[in-house]
Amino acid sequence: MRSRNPVFSRRGFSRDNGYAGFNAAPQAGGQAVGTQGNPYAQPAGNPYAQNPYAQNPYAQQGLQGGAPPQAPATTGRMTMDDVVLRTATTLGTLIVTAALAWALLPVDDAHISRSYGIGIGAALVGMVLAFVQSFKRKASPALILTYAAFEGVFLGVVSSIVDQRIASGAAMQAVIGTMAVFAGVLLAYKAGWIRVNRRFYGFVMAAAIGFVLLMMVNLLFAVFGGGDGLGFRSGPLGVFFGVVGILLGACFLALDFKQVEDGIAYGAPKDEAWLAAFGLTLTLVWIYMEFLRIIAILNSND
Repeated sequence: MRSRNPVFSRRGFSRDNGYAGFNAAPQAGGQAVGTQGNPYAQPAGNPYAQNPYAQNPYAQQGLQGGAPPQAPATTGRMTMDDVVLRTATTLGTLIVTAALAWALLPVDDAHISRSYGIGIGAALVGMVLAFVQSFKRKASPALILTYAAFEGVFLGVVSSIVDQRIASGAAMQAVIGTMAVFAGVLLAYKAGWIRVNRRFYGFVMAAAIGFVLLMMVNLLFAVFGGGDGLGFRSGPLGVFFGVVGILLGACFLALDFKQVEDGIAYGAPKDEAWLAAFGLTLTLVWIYMEFLRIIAILNSND
């Protein structure tokens, strides 16, 4: 299942798995429309229009209109329970390691350098693991859980630093903010207030690419020029771009919800639930970090 995650783009249902290749050849009963470079291409007359998956596996079962059956024809299909369980397991691993890092890696004056170094090292390992999983054809539960463990160490250290040295209670505020965004987007999506279609996808991806490029330029100026770079991550501009980052994270949550829903409707393999958990975890980490950054900026004395 391919996620439109702001941090990483992973392979979706692979083109040869018989479920949902984005640019797969059209099935009988219609010719693909705009398949070249179009992640939302469907066969003409497909009743699942605006679906990011280009094939309808139910059409091969001779069903009227290609509609899903009332009960799964075969076992081993992904369900919402699978997605919820895998996501809870992944987030649970991250939360446990974050709590351990908070408790075991002190950030007082005597130990902050060592703890911060461990946190940055864990972040780099987590980033590498996330990239590896992003380019794998199939989900690797061990790889995803290991990523969550290392990412949890990083979040535990950073959260402890902000909470104990900049703004007391910042970590809890960021958690509450992240949960509120998740619940709000889920409610809006289920109520139909957010319509995930090609236009929405194109706008979000363009905004995300511009945002990431701008932050990379700011980082380069900070590394080679010192200080806060162009100032995009501090002061009033930092708060503004933090809010933009949260809004982007909310949009990617909607895209992930859409693809989970469509994956279930189209009978994706059960193992793909791990990819759903991976994508949702990446997005929630992104939103949490943006909240934490805004809180730190607002409470900074600089």
